[in-house]
Amino acid sequence: MNTITKVCISCSKPVKGRTDKKFCNDYCRNNYNNQLHSCNNNYIRRINHLLQKNRRILASLMRSKATHSKTTQQQLQEKGFLFKYSTHCQANKKGHQYYYCYDYGYLALEGGQYLIVRQSPN
Repeated sequence: MNTITKVCISCSKPVKGRTDKKFCNDYCRNNYNNQLHSCNNNYIRRINHLLQKNRRILASLMRSKATHSKTTQQQLQEKGFLFKYSTHCQANKKGHQYYYCYDYGYLALEGGQYLIVRQSPN
């Protein structure tokens, strides 16, 4: 009888158990998958961090129960707001583009002013 010993694809130790088993334990399985996806995860993590920072800045410029507020471009930039990062955009009935960072959005007005809005939960 031929017995082929399978080895863990993470640490190369012998694997015992089912015939389709690839890892010797959960640590090796998690380690292998974390290394496999780490490059993509770091990029996504960095972008998500920037989006969350933009959301915090917009939220900090809103009064607690207000649905909208005005600010200036200078004030947003001083706080570190990055205009090129948003989660989605939405046009209103007049055709104006609102850019959102999750549930907080902004609309560029004339003279370097910005209208900040909060989406109501549906």
